[in-house]
Amino acid sequence: MNLFVEKGLAATRAEEVATRAGVSKGTLYLYYPSKDELFKAVVRAYLTQVIVEGAELLEQFEGSTSDALHMLAHTWWSRVGSSKASGLLVLIMAEAANFPELAQFYVDEVVAPSHALLARAVQRGIDRKEFRDMDVTSVVHGLIAPMQFLILYRQCTSVCTANPVPLDPERFMTTQIELLLRGLEVRPGTAHHNKT
Repeated sequence: MNLFVEKGLAATRAEEVATRAGVSKGTLYLYYPSKDELFKAVVRAYLTQVIVEGAELLEQFEGSTSDALHMLAHTWWSRVGSSKASGLLVLIMAEAANFPELAQFYVDEVVAPSHALLARAVQRGIDRKEFRDMDVTSVVHGLIAPMQFLILYRQCTSVCTANPVPLDPERFMTTQIELLLRGLEVRPGTAHHNKT
């Protein structure tokens, strides 16, 4: 993962991966017959696994859906957003055109399951009458956008040494979720509107 994030897909060589892992190139190819397969393994280990665990957490969560969304966001931030694994999003954005098969893999393994997980959470809130009946897909995009912004902001400002605009990721994330939840939550004495 470190090499992919540091150098990108195209520039990472199997020899470098083997050297950093402390194994021979032949051993590396025994487990990962191509660089594409190695990248897929990295995505599964650092991103797909977090989504699977998030789904399990949501399934077992007994509190309010608002609290569940906070829990999912903070779990994601601690495991992915604040780690080097966040660079995988930037990498796939930068190199998708050159690696369309891997971009599709990323969509299938990360983007679609993330959307499905958040859609289940939002639908849970609607079904429990905690949230208004809204277009779930649009709400999910609204939940994901601030997280993507955080990753891009950190990547862009990580090389800046003078006058970076301060941003506390945890506070930003909590604020964004609260803003979205105030729009989602059913308010006492207000009429329910159908989704548009």
